Amino acid sequence: MTRSTHPHARRTAAAVALLCALTATTQAPAHADPGPAPTTLDGVRRQLDSLYHRAEVATDKYNAADEKAKAQQKKVETLNRRVHRAEQQEARLKTLLGAAARAQYRGGGLPAVVQFALSSDPRHALENATLAEQTRQTTQDQLTELEATRKELRERTDQAGAELNDLRASRRAMQENRDKIEKRIAEARALESRLKAKERTRLAALEKKAQDESQADWVGTGILNEVGTKAGAAGRKAIAYATQQIGKPYVWGAEGPDSFDCSGLTSQAWLHAGITIPRTSELQWARLPHVPVSQMRPGDLIIYFSDASHVAIYIGNGNIISAPRPGRDVYVSPAGSMQILGVVRPDA
Repeated sequence: MTRSTHPHARRTAAAVALLCALTATTQAPAHADPGPAPTTLDGVRRQLDSLYHRAEVATDKYNAADEKAKAQQKKVETLNRRVHRAEQQEARLKTLLGAAARAQYRGGGLPAVVQFALSSDPRHALENATLAEQTRQTTQDQLTELEATRKELRERTDQAGAELNDLRASRRAMQENRDKIEKRIAEARALESRLKAKERTRLAALEKKAQDESQADWVGTGILNEVGTKAGAAGRKAIAYATQQIGKPYVWGAEGPDSFDCSGLTSQAWLHAGITIPRTSELQWARLPHVPVSQMRPGDLIIYFSDASHVAIYIGNGNIISAPRPGRDVYVSPAGSMQILGVVRPDA
């Protein structure tokens, strides 16, 4: 005799099966085969985490490309201003050369020695010859300067063109990254939207449980007995700014004032504290001074994952403020709930 199954259990199993099929078909082909599709809600949670992580990596690459494009745009604008100044200088030299040529024409255009021989006033002729020689030398100097100016102008123009080409290439890369981001975010949202309310609640509970377990492991090392408890003056300002943003939505590529991504929040927090730091989490990790996790203090930035794709600001008592991912708001969460790569201190 076949054993009957409770209707709710059948619905849950069907929902998981549907999600498993969906996750199996939303893998980006550029990534390696992730293995078997998940068969439980916890497996789905892990799959969602993977999708959002990949989206965050793509977001960081987009932000880096955007920063590069902005920097190149400033270089191009500077070069164009220099080219414009060179053109003005060239026009001025042409005017001076024209004036010198007209003066020579008014003098008859004769060589100085001939003018001296034909003159009835040798002293006056000698003065004219000296002036003519000075004018000739000045004209020659101006011609030399004009040649150099034209050469520099050509070099600047070529350099400006090269910078423009780099800028266009960066923008193309930026657009490709944006497309990847939007596709991955859509995949993750599609996964969540297929869950029923009860499954979404269970999924959230599983996510919180995983965070709590990770935090417990981290706290269990005794790390909070070693870390600092007092922020520096700038760190306090950065924390105050980040605190004011709690509840605002995560939006990829955003750096306020109404929405943020993870590095947009941390870079703006420190900017409002009077310190400019790199825009992306990857560059924040690469360029800011590192401090041991055991020596971190409130205001420091915690960099997460081996690819430095996530960042949050440490606020003390084992907590962080971060912009977590699409569909979520800026919030306070456990510092040890994710894989910590290291800590950087903008005001070291």
